[in-house]
Amino acid sequence: MRSYLTTPIYYVNGPPHLGHAFTCVAADILARQRRRLGIETWFSTGCDEHGQKNAQAAAAMGLDPQAYLDVRSAEFRALFDRLHVRHDVFVRTSSPTHVARVQEAVTRLHRKGLLHRKGYEGYYCAGCEQFKTPSDLSADGHCRDHPNLVAAPVREDNYFLVIEPYRAAILERLRSDPDFIRPQSFRAELLGLLQEPLEDLCISRPARRVPLGVRLPFDAGYVVYVWFDALLNYLGNVNWPEDGHEAWWAGAEHIIGKDILKTHGVYWPAMLLALGEPLPKALLVHSHWTGEGGLKMSKSLGNVVDPNAIIDALGADSLRWFFARHMRAEADSAISVEMIRQSHAAELANKLGNLHSRLLKFTHATLEGRVPPRGDLTLTDQALRAMVLAAARSWAAPMNLEDIPARTAAVLDAVQHLNRYVTDAAPWSLAKSPATKARCDTVVHVALDALRLVFEALWPVIPASAERALASLGAVEETAAWLPQLDRLRGGAPLGAFPILFPRTG
Repeated sequence: MRSYLTTPIYYVNGPPHLGHAFTCVAADILARQRRRLGIETWFSTGCDEHGQKNAQAAAAMGLDPQAYLDVRSAEFRALFDRLHVRHDVFVRTSSPTHVARVQEAVTRLHRKGLLHRKGYEGYYCAGCEQFKTPSDLSADGHCRDHPNLVAAPVREDNYFLVIEPYRAAILERLRSDPDFIRPQSFRAELLGLLQEPLEDLCISRPARRVPLGVRLPFDAGYVVYVWFDALLNYLGNVNWPEDGHEAWWAGAEHIIGKDILKTHGVYWPAMLLALGEPLPKALLVHSHWTGEGGLKMSKSLGNVVDPNAIIDALGADSLRWFFARHMRAEADSAISVEMIRQSHAAELANKLGNLHSRLLKFTHATLEGRVPPRGDLTLTDQALRAMVLAAARSWAAPMNLEDIPARTAAVLDAVQHLNRYVTDAAPWSLAKSPATKARCDTVVHVALDALRLVFEALWPVIPASAERALASLGAVEETAAWLPQLDRLRGGAPLGAFPILFPRTG
């Protein structure tokens, strides 16, 4: 069984921002969860280095385009590394390999007679780098995705791919496969976009206007349209057009924001069908983050969340936790520096971190720093163990993007019950009398083993913290596919040092 997860490749006309961080972390959580279950997984992300906006950004900074691209792409890679994102492929569309694959794709379409050159007049949004139909624009001529930009009229010759012949096949896939688009609300939106005949897709731009791009092999006066170029990375990352790419492509799932649903749900499937390739397995769509009160993030409003600043202040796992715990796939979600701080304090430091700290401190101080033996279990012990096990098992079941917050919340709920269990049982009191020492040992054993299971479950979300915690618990490293189990801690085994996992902040 194979899973191929992709994120969009990101424009480098500015530094990486919160949206880039979120999409990559969400993909990384899914990739980690699948890999440890024994599913062969391939995960790609990267940077889109072509197009008008990137060329303009390089010029604005007074840099040679390639030097600019090198700097910006390094910033994206560095952020993803800081966030513990384990990608298998980091795409750069300026790389010779990617360029060759794009040229191969357009050459095939040209040889099949599917591309034609014609004059075109329409409205062009520099923000989207796309031609717009009147229905795409507001009443005052603004792009709906870039309301601060007026779509300018443009007339020029370009190459086009006729995509209307593929509309019926895309509709059939949407209607026959309810899991092709997740969540379901976005499936309805895409069906709506496909109700009317599709206009020809412009697949080129004049090189005199957009010099930063892949030249058409059959007409050097043009470069490949930046989106057409970028989308082909998904095939290239599994070695298309070489034999053997089909096995990976069958498991392809694209993780995207809702703003690029049309590009991935209409244009990309049409491109694939024109190339004779099957459609991907699924599109996993997420909504956006807004400032508190639903306000769009803006530097002028002072509500922008800088992922690097959050990592500096709270650590990468605190940002990863907020993403997983508070994301919503179907609706926009609010985020702010203060909200992340509150989540770090209330959920990580006070609940999970405090539980870990007090259990290990007590065991080192009172029980010689070793896992105590376990005696007979009470009904309370059994109920607590069953609840933690159920929450952990949800992380061993098939999972999509939209499942992450509920499963994260279930483990946090188990942590709250585990905290209550330890408080109610009060092992520090039980340890004072020889008559209750055995009960003390059992309570601590049950709590430590349940805590181990909690951190194993949360490893895809907070990997660095989970690994430190599991080392402190003396947990045996997994050598096979992960299977949530109780009683993995051996009585008498030594515990490690107990680090402060989530330091409290002012």
